[in-house]
Amino acid sequence: MSKIIGISGWSGAGKTTLIERLIPVLLKKGIRTAVIKHDVHGIDEEDRGKDSARFREAGAAKCVLCGPEGPSLEEAIDTIENVDLVLVEGFKNADIPQIGVARKANGKGFAAPLKRYMAVVTDLDIDEPVTKFEIDNIEVIADYIISVKSLRDEDS
Repeated sequence: MSKIIGISGWSGAGKTTLIERLIPVLLKKGIRTAVIKHDVHGIDEEDRGKDSARFREAGAAKCVLCGPEGPSLEEAIDTIENVDLVLVEGFKNADIPQIGVARKANGKGFAAPLKRYMAVVTDLDIDEPVTKFEIDNIEVIADYIISVKSLRDEDS
């Protein structure tokens, strides 16, 4: 079974950087991770420095890119095997548990109401009751992801 957790937020919020920093920490803790990335513009996964290359270099077991031409999130999930965790970047409206990401420097806030998220990663002040992590607290975020029982587990 692979746990599936979305990492969502507006463009420039730090989703890719967060995932890139989480992967080696999770791997060190024995969690094999795959990443599904959505990009409305599409991505050439062979270009070094692109998000997929960054994920692979960080230690992702697999990276599936989804763009305007497909695959869909469900199709991408179906291609992933032999991992403990699938981190889904983007797909902010997908029916999966999600961690919201927002930064003051971005100036856009969260992409959904806070009640949508199981937790948030942010440097913003928040008045609502939600599990909150500081942006650079990668070890604690990784431990949270490992400990949480996903609302949606899939056969891998």
